[in-house]
Amino acid sequence: MRLNKFLSTAGIASRRKSDELIKEGKVSVNGSVVTEMGVEVNPKKDKVVYNGEQVVLPSAFVYYKFNKPKGYVCTASDEKGRKTIYDIIDVPERLFSIGRLDYDTEGLLILTNDGEFANKIAHPSFHIEKEYRATIEGEVLESEMAVMRKGVVVDGERMPAAKVKWLSYEKGFTKLSIVIDEGQNRQIRRMFEAIGKTIKLLKRVRIGQVTLGGLKRGELKELKPIEISLLLEGM
Repeated sequence: MRLNKFLSTAGIASRRKSDELIKEGKVSVNGSVVTEMGVEVNPKKDKVVYNGEQVVLPSAFVYYKFNKPKGYVCTASDEKGRKTIYDIIDVPERLFSIGRLDYDTEGLLILTNDGEFANKIAHPSFHIEKEYRATIEGEVLESEMAVMRKGVVVDGERMPAAKVKWLSYEKGFTKLSIVIDEGQNRQIRRMFEAIGKTIKLLKRVRIGQVTLGGLKRGELKELKPIEISLLLEGM
């Protein structure tokens, strides 16, 4: 197995990023730093080290969907001391999330220990849709939704267009469905900030054709084979 694929499968980085780590001399094989491309390793015999820790492939791959509660971050540790999703996930495997949700956003995350799978799903060229439900303070006008559908301008740069659908207005709050397929950092929150609106609640309910369904907050559930196939469809 090529070293970059080994690192990618172990969840260290994508193959392209792994090549950069190798060029920078951050990876060693059997005690020797490797900087050239195309090096082959035997996962069962060779000792690969990155950042001072040995890298090993999972003995078996697992795939979960998880309903992230509000008030948790998606990293394994947080410099601000905030709670992380791994404080409430109790499985023997070392999991990582495919993409993230910010501290104040709840909803669907896909977790795995399969780095190659994660890199495919996360790659922006595949434009996998993510659907959110947003509760907004006040009334959102059709003209404001039209702006988001075209792509709002933030700091002089037009953000990707979003599919925005009005769901309801009740007791001073508007509920909307928002679908995006690029997922820039805090994209939806920045969109609403740009039109002067405040998000009361933001929840991701779908990634591709995988839905949150009846998953409770903080609950973890294995993906069905059909759900995994649907995520990889067209790749």
